[in-house]
Amino acid sequence: MGGIKKTIGLLAHVDAGKTTFAEQLLYHTNSIRSRGRVDHQDAFLDSHELEKKRGITIFADQAVMSYGDSSYYLIDTPGHVDFSAEMERAVQAMDYAVIIISSVEGVEGHTETVWQLLEKYQIPVLFFINKMDREGADASAVLTQIHQQLTKDALLITGSLMDGIGEETAEFAAERDDSLLNAYLEGQADLPFIAKNIVSLVQQRRFFPVMCGSGLQDVGITEFLANLEFLTTTAYDERGVFAARVFKIRHDAQGVRLTHLKLLQGKLNVRDELTYASGKGEQLQEKITSIRVYNGEKYVTVDEAIAGQLVAVTGLSAAPAGAGLGALQERMPYELVPALKSKVLFDPSVPVREVLRCFQMLDAEDPSLGVRWDEALQELHIQVMGVIQLEVLGQVMFDRFHLRIAFGKPEILYKETVGSEVVGYGHFEPLGHYAEVHLKIGPGPAGSGVTFVNECHPDELSTGFQNLIGQHITEKEHRGLLTGSTLTDIVVTLLTGRSHNKHTSGGDFREASLRALRQGLEKADNILLEPYYEFKLKVAADLIGRVMSDIQQAQGSFEPPEIHEGAAILIGQAPVATFMDYAAELAAFTKGKGAISLRLGGYRPCSSSQDVIAAKNYNKDADPEYTSASIFCSKGKGFSVSWNEAENFMHIELHEFES
Repeated sequence: MGGIKKTIGLLAHVDAGKTTFAEQLLYHTNSIRSRGRVDHQDAFLDSHELEKKRGITIFADQAVMSYGDSSYYLIDTPGHVDFSAEMERAVQAMDYAVIIISSVEGVEGHTETVWQLLEKYQIPVLFFINKMDREGADASAVLTQIHQQLTKDALLITGSLMDGIGEETAEFAAERDDSLLNAYLEGQADLPFIAKNIVSLVQQRRFFPVMCGSGLQDVGITEFLANLEFLTTTAYDERGVFAARVFKIRHDAQGVRLTHLKLLQGKLNVRDELTYASGKGEQLQEKITSIRVYNGEKYVTVDEAIAGQLVAVTGLSAAPAGAGLGALQERMPYELVPALKSKVLFDPSVPVREVLRCFQMLDAEDPSLGVRWDEALQELHIQVMGVIQLEVLGQVMFDRFHLRIAFGKPEILYKETVGSEVVGYGHFEPLGHYAEVHLKIGPGPAGSGVTFVNECHPDELSTGFQNLIGQHITEKEHRGLLTGSTLTDIVVTLLTGRSHNKHTSGGDFREASLRALRQGLEKADNILLEPYYEFKLKVAADLIGRVMSDIQQAQGSFEPPEIHEGAAILIGQAPVATFMDYAAELAAFTKGKGAISLRLGGYRPCSSSQDVIAAKNYNKDADPEYTSASIFCSKGKGFSVSWNEAENFMHIELHEFES
C-alpha cells in the first residue's frame, strides 16, 4: 500500500450506526463490492458469528482502503460499555478518530467516555452526525450538545472542503490560530495557507470538524471522505530506528498467537529479532516468523512492514497489549478497568488445567480479564465490565474451545490501599540463602496502581538486585490484609537491602521483598476501596425528587439538577455495589422514558467496609502466597520470626527515616 498511511478509528455509543457507516466508507473506496448491514448479519467488519447474532460490534477489527493520496487503516471499535477495554486498546493505534453520533439521541453517556479517552491519548477527532434520515433528526441541536458537553471548538461543515473553504470555516480557524488571523486580517491568507493551517489545527485538537448525513441512505458519505482526505495527514519516519506499539493480541484458527502492531518508526522485516519485556517482566528475545496485513478476516503476508502500517506478526510468544517494541520500550497503562469479578463454573470432568489454558489465551487477548486461579479456594475467577460480556465469553469459550461454561453472579471488585507511611522489613535466610529488604510504603495518587521508587545506594546493594526487587514489586498484583483484594494507589520505595556473596540467589529477593511489603502492611492504616460509577441521569422534572432520594439511599452524591424544558438532568457519583441495578429500576418507574449513562469513575473508600470485610472473611495469616514473618538463621538452622518482632532481628541498622 502506497501513499500517506493513516489509521482512522470509528467510535460511538451503541446503536449510533457506526458499522453501517464503516460499510459505506469501504464501499465508496472500492474496498468491498457490496454494502453489508448489521441487521442483515453481513457487515464486513462484524465478521464474528457472535457479532452477527447480537447485531453489535464486540471486537476491534480493521479494514484497509485507499482514497486520494492516502492508504487508510480503518478500525471499527465496540460501542457497548461492556467492551470498552477492547476499545481503549484500539485507541492506542489511531492517528485520528471519528466519533459517530445519532442525530436523534445526540451525545450519550458512552460518547462522553469515548471523548475523554481520546482526550487522554490526545487523538485528533472528527464528528459525523448520523441517521439524518430519521424523524426528529436535528444536526444543529446535536452540535449544541457537542459544544456544551464535549468541546466549544467544533464546527459544522457542509459539503466538501475540496470544492472550497467557506468564509465561516476560515474565520473559525483564524480565531484559533494567530498566524492565520494576522494573514487573514491583512488579506494575505490564500487558499493553500488557510488549508495548511486548518489541517494543523485539527491535528493539534484545536479544531474539531463536524459533518452529517445518513450511513444507511448513503447521504453525506462522499463529502465526508473528501473532507477526511483534506483534513488529515501523518508524517511517519521510515528511515528511523524501528519502534512499534502492540495494540491487540489474537489467536488464529490454528491457535497461533498474532501480535498486532502499529509501526511508529522505521521498518520491520521477517526474521528480525526483537528484545522485549513480557507481561511478567521477563526479558525475551524472539524472531519475527511472518508479517500479515489484515483486511477484515482475510490477510496477505508481506516480507516487510514500514512506519504507519498496522500489521499482525507471528513469532512473539508473550508481548502484551500496550507494550512498546524496538526503540519504544515503556508499556501503556489502561484507564478503563473492570469493577466486577465472577467465578467460572465448569463441568468437574473437564481438567482444570485445560479450562485455565483456554482462559489464559483469552487473557492474553483481553488483559482486563485478570484471569486468576485461587489455589486456596480451588476456584477460577475473572474480571468483567458487565453481564453482556459474561454472556459473550460463554459463547466464545464454546465456539473456540468447545467448552460449556457458566459464571457465578458478578461480585464487586474491591481494592485496598494505605492511609499512612510505614516501613516494612523482610529477611529471608534459610540455610544456603540470604536476602534482606527495607521498603517504605505510603499512599499514592488515586488510580496510580503500585509505583516503585528506588532510593537504595549501589554501595549497599548491587543495581542488579535493586532492579530485581523493583520487578517483584511491580510484576504482579499484591493482596491487602483486609479482604485479600488487590493493593493499589501505593508508592513502594526501596530504602536499602543486603545480599550475601555466596548464598544469595535471585529468588531470595522475591521472598524478602514480599515479606517486607506484608510486614509494612501489618503496621499500616489499611483502607478498603470500592468502585464508583459516574452517572448522568435524565428524567421528567416531576420525578426528580424520587431519583434524588434513590441516589442518597444508594450512598451516592450529585450536583444540583439542571432543568430544561420539563426534563431534569442529574450528574453525580454512586458506589457500583448499590447502584449497579439502578438502570433497570429507573426504566421500570419511568416506563422506559428515563435515560441513564454509567461509567466507572475510579475507587474511593468503601462506605460499608466492616460489612464487606466480615463477609469476605479473609484470613491474612493463612494466605499460602504471603507471609509477614521473616526467616533468620542460627547455628545452621532457619527459624521464623513473626512480623511484630522481626525488626529486632534485622541485620542492617534501621536508619532514622525508618524508626
